[in-house]
Amino acid sequence: MSNNSGQNKVGLVGLTALTVSSVLGGGIFNLMSDMAQISAAGPSTIALLISGIGMATFVFCLQNLTFQYPELDAGIYSFPDKAFGRFVGFISAVGFWFSIFLGNVALGTLAMSSLAYFFPIFGDGQNIYAVICASVLLWLMHYVITKGSDFASKINNFITVAKLIPVAIFIITIILAFDFGVFTTDFWGAASQGFNVSEVAPQLKGSLIATVWVFVGVDGAVTYSGRAKSKSVVRQATILSFLILTSVYLLATVLSYGILTQPELASLEKPAMAGVLESVVGSWGAILINLGVIISAIGTWFACTMFAGEILYQGTKDSIFPKFLAKENKYGAPVNALLVSDILVQIFFFSLLINASAYNFTAILASSTMLVTYLFISMAQVKLPGEVSQGKNITLGIVSSLYMVFAIWASGMDYILLTSLLFAPFIALYVVAQREAGNKKVFTKPEWIGVIILILLAFLSIFAIFTGTIDITQM
Repeated sequence: MSNNSGQNKVGLVGLTALTVSSVLGGGIFNLMSDMAQISAAGPSTIALLISGIGMATFVFCLQNLTFQYPELDAGIYSFPDKAFGRFVGFISAVGFWFSIFLGNVALGTLAMSSLAYFFPIFGDGQNIYAVICASVLLWLMHYVITKGSDFASKINNFITVAKLIPVAIFIITIILAFDFGVFTTDFWGAASQGFNVSEVAPQLKGSLIATVWVFVGVDGAVTYSGRAKSKSVVRQATILSFLILTSVYLLATVLSYGILTQPELASLEKPAMAGVLESVVGSWGAILINLGVIISAIGTWFACTMFAGEILYQGTKDSIFPKFLAKENKYGAPVNALLVSDILVQIFFFSLLINASAYNFTAILASSTMLVTYLFISMAQVKLPGEVSQGKNITLGIVSSLYMVFAIWASGMDYILLTSLLFAPFIALYVVAQREAGNKKVFTKPEWIGVIILILLAFLSIFAIFTGTIDITQM
């Protein structure tokens, strides 16, 4: 980094807090109800364990690649870049960036709808008052982040602690109130009252699809590695944050089945965690959790705003994005990259006023674009196994790749087509960046094949939208 080599770097606590904060958004507060609508306690527990194992292989891929290539400052795209070439690196970077700024739109909506618990004027989080308030918060975050990564990281540390307190109180409370009899009632959700493959398998599949999204963002420490104190800190933060997240998801979701029955959990209003805690301690529990949702959504939004600017900035250093995105201020903050990302978030905020399903649409689309990046990173682990434990590393890469393929399939063909529609226009940015770098040959022959397939899928997506096959207002 040219202009910020002397600035304070982010340490283990800061990187771990950034990662946990970017992943642990609003989903944790309703996951127990989302799972209960699909499956009983047994299949839900197995699904969370499988998802945890699947994402664990991805985390170990990240850790291994970070160890092998300490000179790479933005592994989220630089590992695929090194393994498969510049264009795949570009697609990986764009996928991550799309996921972050689209996710920020969803988080802003969630924060406003949670505020409506205390201030009904915000309605469902998508009216004019909610958009105005979300816009003010957006540009306040923008201002804080422009004061430098160390300052912003300290603010995020505070937010992360504040958002974890309600979750910790919830987990401790339901551990104390856990009823094993309630937990084992209809444990497998089978009419035979026992384990029946034909009845458990559909529940397990549905639960796996529901848990695909909860770990998205676990790469946060690697994304910010260019501003970390050392690469060993990045590896430690990646593993530590994953362990924290897995523990929280398992405890909060599985133990809830020991407080309320599956039908009771399935019928809870959002956020379901408030209803579970209220059933144990009374109304103050619902108040505490709703406050937690507000802090959590805003905290995740803050962390992801930092990441959105960082990925564009890092990409300019490797000539996959145009040079104007490389501008830094005196604090080392990537001001142009941040500005572009936040202007797009602001535009999407305005779309909330005309699209009632904007929250669900942006949230799922954000996840599907990120999974493209995760797949390329997993495949890079297969291509770049290193000199030590090659067999083990290749196996990790294959398992992680298969899991990501499943996750992309689980998102559905409509979202796969829409993802291609997002990617295709941004190929122009890549062409500009390559021209600026003096590269006369922009695409290799294999890359041209990828470009053509991507453009064809984008046109197919447009055709599906115009014919009504894909209705983005109902997604």
